[in-house]
This record gives sequence, C-alpha cells and structure tokens, in this order.
Amino acid sequence: MTRRFIMAMLGIVVITLLIAGAGTIAISQLRARRTTEKILRQQTISVLAGITDTADPANPSATDPTPAATALTQKVNNLRKVKDALHLDDIAVVLVNRNNVATGDPLPANLTVAELPFKQLRAGKIVTGVRTGVAYAIGAVPLGIGGRGLAVLITTRRIESGAGAAISWFLIASVIALAIAALVAWWLGSRLAKPVRDASLAAHRIASGEFDTRLAEPPPHETDEVADLARSVNAMAAGLQRSKRLEQQFLLSVSHDLRTPLTSIRGYAEAINDGAGDPRAHAGVILSESKRLERLVADLLDLAKLQAHSFTLASEPLDLSSSVSTSAAGFLPDAGERGIELVVMATAPGMITADPDRLAQVIANVIENALKYARTRIVVGTAMADRSATLFVDDDGPGIAAVDLPHVFERLYVARHEPPRAENSSGLGLAIVRELVTSMGGNVSAGSAPGGGARIAVTFPRAV
Repeated sequence: MTRRFIMAMLGIVVITLLIAGAGTIAISQLRARRTTEKILRQQTISVLAGITDTADPANPSATDPTPAATALTQKVNNLRKVKDALHLDDIAVVLVNRNNVATGDPLPANLTVAELPFKQLRAGKIVTGVRTGVAYAIGAVPLGIGGRGLAVLITTRRIESGAGAAISWFLIASVIALAIAALVAWWLGSRLAKPVRDASLAAHRIASGEFDTRLAEPPPHETDEVADLARSVNAMAAGLQRSKRLEQQFLLSVSHDLRTPLTSIRGYAEAINDGAGDPRAHAGVILSESKRLERLVADLLDLAKLQAHSFTLASEPLDLSSSVSTSAAGFLPDAGERGIELVVMATAPGMITADPDRLAQVIANVIENALKYARTRIVVGTAMADRSATLFVDDDGPGIAAVDLPHVFERLYVARHEPPRAENSSGLGLAIVRELVTSMGGNVSAGSAPGGGARIAVTFPRAV
C-alpha cells in the first residue's frame, strides 16, 4: 500500500510539474515573440522615418537607385555596425521595381521575394512575423513619385524567452519537489497503512480463534474510515467471542439437561434389575424422565430445523383469541398444582394467518416460560388493533433486568437473576418462539408487565 501511495503521489507531482513547466514555457515563448516583434517594428519605423524619394524617373528600376534607396542603404550600413548592440541578427535592403523584381541583399530568415507582402508594404504598413524561431519585421519606402517601386527593409532577431536558465532552475526545483513528495507520501502511506496492517493481523488472529483480540479503540471524535474499521473489527471480535461463550454455555447446558434424565433412568433401571424398591414406582420415574428427555431432543430438533429453514408451515386464517383460550386451558391443572392462578383474558376476536400447530406451540412455550417465574398469578390475554393482533403473557415474578432484555430470546441464555429452571424445561422455549413467530410474519418482544413482573408479547399482522 505504501509503495502504491508513493508511486501515485510521484505520478501526480510529475504530471503537475509537466503541465506547469509546459505552460510556463509556452507563455514565455509567446511573450518573447510578441516583445521581439514589437521591438523590431519600432526599430523598422525608426529607420524608415524621414526617408523620402524626390526623384521622378520616367521608368524607375531596381538597378537605378533613387535618393530614398541610397539614404536607406546608408542607414542600414550604420545599423550593421551596431547590430550586435541592438540584438539584431540580420539587416537587409532590397530594391523592388513595379514588376516586383528584387535586387540587393539576400533575404534573411529563409524568406523569398514571392512571400513579401507587397500590397501591405505599398500601403505603408510594417509587417512582422516569425519563421523557424526568428522574428522579422518588414517595412518599405516608395521609390519615385508614382510609388510603384519599393526600397524594402528587413530586420530579424532570434526569439529569446530567457527560459534556458529558468528551465535549469525548474529542473532542480522539480527534483527537490519529487524528493519532498516521496518523503511525504512515504510518511502518509506508513501512517495510513499501519492501522490497515494492524486490522489485517487482528482479523487473521480472530479467524484462527483468538476472539479476545482487540485493536486500539480510536477516540470518539475520530469518525474517518480507519477509525470505523477499527471499531468494526473490535465489534466483530466481541460478537464472535460472545457467540463462542454462548455456544459453550449451550453445550454445557444441553449436556447437563441430557445427563440428568439419563442418570435417573439408569439408576432406577439398575434398581429394578437388582430387585430393590417398588418396580412400578421406579418405572413411573423412568417414564417421566424419558418424556423429559424426549421433550429436550424434540426442542433441539425444532430449533435446528427453524434456524436451517428446513421446516414447513401450513398457514390458514385463525382467530387468535380462540387459539389462546384453547391452548391456555391445557395449563390450568399444572398451574393449580403449583399454586398459581392462571387468568385468561382472550375474548376479542382477531383473525390472523398462521400455522395452527405452530401457533399452539408458541402459546404453550410462552405460558411455560411464565410458569417458571410466576409467584402467584399469570395473565394470558389478547389485544387487537387495526392492523395487528397481540398475544401477551404477564407474570408477577421478579421481572427481567434491563441488561438481560436483549438476550431473552437467545437459546439457553442464563439471566443474572434467573431462578433455577424447572425440571421439565429445556431452556429453548423462547428461542423457538422467536424463530416460529418470525417465520409466520410476526414479532416477539419482552418487557415489564403493568403490575410488575415480566411480559412476553407476540404480535401478528391482522388477516385481511
């Protein structure tokens, strides 16, 4: 990452320097060209100033110089002596007759007679231009009264933008800028890559099973991508660590719940085999423990199928209140034996779409959960709204601590203040409730009952 960052930074700097350098050179060349042409124009105007021709030959020709041509030639000869001081490369005088036939000095700057702008020159204009890096200025004075002949003055000067020395300094500055850019890119790349490397190393350690691995927690005010990455890795590690702890707790709990009835079955079976005690009483205990074991295995299978989405639902329109009344009636004897009053308040009709067997299982699991914690009273009821129907089960037990509320529906979660589970409980009831209710399009929640204790509420959408 650091190497790519350095290369990217150097590439950006090089492109920037090339654009800046090319732009500077182009602007310098343009300004030097305009300045050189302006100087040549002024020098040409100065040389041609005051030169007139008073001769009026009948047929002026290029081989018969007039006073104007003579004066111009004299001035040019004087300028040639100081042309180096004037930074002139070349000066030439050409005599052109009315037929555009030229004699005199050779044309400089690779110009030809055909390229001379005779029309503009006869109009008294000064023409400037550039040829192969050399600027030129062309002016003329008319020969004879008719003005058809011309004495043409051509001055040239090489364009010097002064960029030569500037380019040298520019190259030196570019090397320095590239070195600074490389150092800055290395520093930034190292600083940015270190958290990524740390996160990568932490992820590998977490993947290998070291779920207690953590990155340095960034300050709360840091909200950039690197800080978010560190927080995400820590949250992932914490979640995996908690999942591993719950998995271990689940295995320990299931092992204990399986071993307890098996131990009882084995002990009473050995007693019957040895002829000790009442065989009928021992057989009753074995039958009770086998049912408990069967219930635990069935719950484990149900939860596995629910989480694997390998179960089927036969949904149909149902009256929630009628289903609740029917299922709750089956728990009246058990509640009476425990000394708990079971009150059913499910009279308002409310149609939902659900699997009748799965709905009965949900109601039974929620009531069984309440029987574990209730002291004297359980209220099972329904509440209807325009678009939803809710089953609620309230108990007058110790309630659910705030720290335990997010985990109530996890399998075999042990609350901090949970009393010992009843012998016939598998510890998977509420986890199965959540999976079943979610599959049937509803939701389940836990909270406090109005009169104290805990409330489990299951809500389904109303059937249209």
